[in-house]
Amino acid sequence: MNNVCLVGRLTRDPELRTTSSGLATTTFTIAVDGRRNPETGESSADFIQIVAWRNQAENICKYCQKGTQVAVQGRITSRSYDAQDGTKRYVTEVVANNVTFLGSKGGTSSGTDYNMEDNQAEPANLEEDPFKDIGQEVVLSDDDLPF
Repeated sequence: MNNVCLVGRLTRDPELRTTSSGLATTTFTIAVDGRRNPETGESSADFIQIVAWRNQAENICKYCQKGTQVAVQGRITSRSYDAQDGTKRYVTEVVANNVTFLGSKGGTSSGTDYNMEDNQAEPANLEEDPFKDIGQEVVLSDDDLPF
C-alpha cells in the first residue's frame, strides 16, 4: 500500500505551470515538524516535495502562500532524469490526491478541502459543535474504549 498523509506549512509561494499538453501543475515543498530533541529542546523539520495537478494545482496557487498550513494525502513516487551536466538525478516526491487548507500563516483556519477526484470545494464549519443539539453530557470510562 502506498499512501501518505502529511501536515505541514508551505516553504514558499506555489507557482502554477502548464505542461505542453495543457495540464495545470504545481510543485511545492512543505515543512513537516519532526521530533523534539529532549536534551536541547530543539525541534527538527522534514522538507517534503509535493506535486499537484489540474484544478487542485490551480486552487493551491490561488489560495495558498508561503506559511499556509496544509494537509496532504497522496502517494510517494520516485523518478529519475538526466541533468544538463549529464549526471543522472533521482527525485522522490508525493503526488497529492487530496489537499486540505488548514489555515494561513496567521493561524486562522479555513478548513477548505479540495479533492482531486471531484475538483469541488467542501467547506468544513470548524466553529460549530455537531453535537450541540443532543443536550446531555456523554460520560465514558476507560472500559468503554476499544483500545
